[in-house]
Formats: sequence, C-alpha cells, structure tokens
Amino acid sequence: MPINKKESLIFTFFMCSFMVYAMTVYNIYRIDGYHEGFFTDVWLGFPLAFAVAFIADWFIVSPIAKGFAFRFIKDEDPIPKKVLFISGSMVCGMVLVMSLFGAIHGVGLTSQTFLIWLVNIPFNLIVALPLQIIFAGPIVRLIFRYLFPIGTITHMVGTDS
Repeated sequence: MPINKKESLIFTFFMCSFMVYAMTVYNIYRIDGYHEGFFTDVWLGFPLAFAVAFIADWFIVSPIAKGFAFRFIKDEDPIPKKVLFISGSMVCGMVLVMSLFGAIHGVGLTSQTFLIWLVNIPFNLIVALPLQIIFAGPIVRLIFRYLFPIGTITHMVGTDS
C-alpha cells in the first residue's frame, strides 16, 4: 500500500488504468458485443473514462470509501481484512460514479439516463468487485511493491512530493 502522496498518486494511476481498461472492454462487449473495430472502440473510450475515474477516485471516492472502511477496521487487523474493506468500499463508490458516467456518455442527459444508470450498477458491480479483489488488486500491489519496496530511500526520507 502507498505510504506517501507520491506513491498514492502512482498507485491510483496503476489501479485506475487496470480497472478502467478491463471495465471498458467488459462494457463495450456487454452493450455492443464483439465486432469489427471492437478494440478501436475500447482505446477511443479509454482516455475519457480514465480521466473521469482518476479524478473521481482521487478527489471523491477514495476519501469517502476509506473513511467508511476505517470505521470497521483497526490498525491491528490483519492486512487481508484491511485490503478487502478498502477495496470493497472503493469498488462500490467507483461503480456508482462510473456507471453514471457510462449512462451519461451513452445517452446524454435524457429521461433514460437515471434508469440506465440504475441498470448498469449491478452489471458493473458483479464484474468490478471480483476483478478488483482477485486480479487488479493483487497484480497492481505486486507491481507497486516491486517498484516501491518498503524500506527504500523513498520510504526512509518520507517525501510527500
């Protein structure tokens, strides 16, 4: 897990990249199926979705989700419990935000937007939660710890820049 702001920013970048790419593939496939130009659609949809997800994660969802999760976990709790509570809270918040983004991106602000948002939430939650817990979380944490091992100069200095 990140120890300072710089690491947190990098960790968020990696996690958002992984999750947004995977969820973009899933949602385009779910809505349009596999078709000629499928991966073009994925790559064209990725940058805006990534930007929205990163901003939402950093400024809105993360502070709320972590505040919620830390009501249920203590410093002495085992790491897996902490990871599950924080990851679960983050996924729930991000699914709400990104499902709304997907609805607005798909149909604009119309009378259908709210209904599409509500329909998208369970479809996204059933994929995003296991994706985060089983694949994205462990892979990103492994890469992150490889790049930022605990006890390196970054951690000893404790720079937040």
